[in-house]
Amino acid sequence: MEEIKIGVIGGSGLYQLPEISDVREVDMDTPFGQPSGTIRIGSLSGKRVAFLPRHGEGHTLAPHSLPYRANIFALKQLGVRFIIGVNAVGSLQEEYAPGQLVTPDQLIDYTIHTRARSFFERGLVVHVSVADPFGEYLRTVLADAAESSGAVVHRSGCFLIEDGPRFATRAEARLFQRWGCHIIGMTAAPEAFLAREAEIEYAALAHVTDYDCWRIESEDTTSDIVIQQLAQNIGYVQAALVQAIGQLDETLELPAHRALDAALATGREHRDAAVVERLRPIVARVLGLDN
Repeated sequence: MEEIKIGVIGGSGLYQLPEISDVREVDMDTPFGQPSGTIRIGSLSGKRVAFLPRHGEGHTLAPHSLPYRANIFALKQLGVRFIIGVNAVGSLQEEYAPGQLVTPDQLIDYTIHTRARSFFERGLVVHVSVADPFGEYLRTVLADAAESSGAVVHRSGCFLIEDGPRFATRAEARLFQRWGCHIIGMTAAPEAFLAREAEIEYAALAHVTDYDCWRIESEDTTSDIVIQQLAQNIGYVQAALVQAIGQLDETLELPAHRALDAALATGREHRDAAVVERLRPIVARVLGLDN
């Protein structure tokens, strides 16, 4: 199997770019089940890229029930070292306007703990650091590319992740504002955390579709409003991806790529061999299994 260094998780508009060539499709299985859908591997800006439809073909999977672990594990199996997560988001602050792009630097996980958040459970315990959940290098590449595409870009922001599939109440949105959050979405957690456990550099390219429900002078958020604005945003997102992938140095060794170095909590003599083997694509480097 060819080794792919870059993965993109998002909707169908991302893998239907006219610039993508030499496309092949891969259906994968993992210890955590099948990913959201068929992975399309194509050439873009001189690099091979794996595109994974986060919500499945035709947007059939809800945010709270996505196979997050299978998605990240499948990309790790392909050899991915960088993941760009594309997110449609609501704005919690006046200056983050619909049509603008954001490369958030912080994240608050406000989901209700029904999502599997870790690859590591019984038999091998890991406490990975996600103090800075988004990779600085990849964030900078994305922001530079988005600005070059002509978009208005916010180079930082706190990303609030709600469980969904419902949108927030007005009281929740105002609470999130008081917390200092800038944008709101449903899928970057546990995606970002799992990517860090898998030693993959991860960053989000968020595009604002609406003002959520806190802004009385705007319409309350509906799926129709989100979809309409998404259609207007997609050109900027596509152009940013083309440029970012062209600029990305996929050979770089970054802190995310060694995230497990100081994270293992289970001593060698107590590690479950079956669990280690199950997680081999993730732990092989840190446990010296490839030597």
